[in-house]
Amino acid sequence: MKNDQLIRSSLMMLAIVLCVLPGQAQEGSYSLQQAVDYAIKNNINVKNAQLDAISAEARIGEIRAAGLPQVAANLNFSNALIIQKVILPANIFDPTAPADAPPAAVPFGIKNQGSASASLNQLIFNGSYFIGLKAAATYRELAQKNTTQTRVTVAENVTKAYYSVQVAEERAKVLDLNISRVDSLMRETKIMNESGFVELLDVNRIEVQINNLRTERQKVQNLIELSYALLKYQMTLPLDQKISLTDNINDVDIEKLRGTVTQGDVNYNNRIEFSLLDTQEKLAGLDIRNTRSGYLPSVSASLGYGYNNGRDRFADLFSTQWFNNSLLSLNINIPIFDGFTKRYQMEQKKIALDKVKNGQTLLKQSIDFETRQADITIKNAFASLETQKRNQDLAQEIVRVSKIKYKEGVGSNIEVINAESSYKEAQTNYFAALYDLLIAKVDLTKARGELYTETK
Repeated sequence: MKNDQLIRSSLMMLAIVLCVLPGQAQEGSYSLQQAVDYAIKNNINVKNAQLDAISAEARIGEIRAAGLPQVAANLNFSNALIIQKVILPANIFDPTAPADAPPAAVPFGIKNQGSASASLNQLIFNGSYFIGLKAAATYRELAQKNTTQTRVTVAENVTKAYYSVQVAEERAKVLDLNISRVDSLMRETKIMNESGFVELLDVNRIEVQINNLRTERQKVQNLIELSYALLKYQMTLPLDQKISLTDNINDVDIEKLRGTVTQGDVNYNNRIEFSLLDTQEKLAGLDIRNTRSGYLPSVSASLGYGYNNGRDRFADLFSTQWFNNSLLSLNINIPIFDGFTKRYQMEQKKIALDKVKNGQTLLKQSIDFETRQADITIKNAFASLETQKRNQDLAQEIVRVSKIKYKEGVGSNIEVINAESSYKEAQTNYFAALYDLLIAKVDLTKARGELYTETK
């Protein structure tokens, strides 16, 4: 049965849900929209996506900083513990020295040296830098879209969990009514048994039925607890926090939902996944342009200014004159031949761009299929809901007639029990069909890219 499948699905989620540590319990009431908004604000995955967006902004700043002036200062003091000696011919110092005289070892350098300098470097032209500036805005766009995609996933999970709680609570209400009704029937049957109109076996049959109903009611109560735990997990709430749902599933406008079945043209741009591929296509194109810009020359300029001094005594290093120096340079780097490196890089990046375009085509086909599948699923869900509603009404009428026949002595106790059982099953099937319809609605709005939209 569908309700058993729902229970099993919820049990599979229990292991994940129990991993969330409980926090301080607080009361809270949430509509579906409030639950989605709260989850999007507090979900860890959304927060991580937002951190990625902040990191992208920092990356943009890093790229921009490369084109700003680069200023550095340098201070250096050195002490030659052993001054290196230079071997020179003897006749350099004594022209009369014989040709075979041994060379002279002359100390080369000063024991203490100091220098202080500052440099300014400025990038004038670099093709990769300007392409990087254009890519910076695209990186920002990609990070923002990744955040939106995470929010869509959170909205889907919270919405489905919210509906799961609502349906489980409605099933509990129906079972309570069934238990109350069958309990009344058992009391009436006991009175009839005491009066000798029915056998004790009839009383026992009804008691078996009411025991089964109470067992199922406990299962549904467990399902409610699991559904609430799953909802709180999706909302990033502590598991011991008490919450209540303000939306009423009975207020769902079925006829209004039916209007969503009408199939229209699919707007691929509504899907964040397609928008992400568009951004990736831009990045792939910029990557190709960046490699192509490697054929252009790069130009930079630098200016340096400093002082230096050297003395045998360290104290004299600071009491004597320091000599200034300065250097202005213009650097031009012209690439001539790189062994076809950039050529092969271009081929690889063009292939990467083609793969992104192929991914767009595949995603369009996937969106078309998902939308068509969701349309068919929700149509089937409407048909199933109508059938189950009709079955529920028929089963209720059969229960009413069976009780009248039983009280008038023309029907059997077994007939009443079977009718009650069929009515309960019809009610269960109705809520299962309602749940399927609501989930199909979520899948359809997601397929159309309408499940969650950014609000500014």
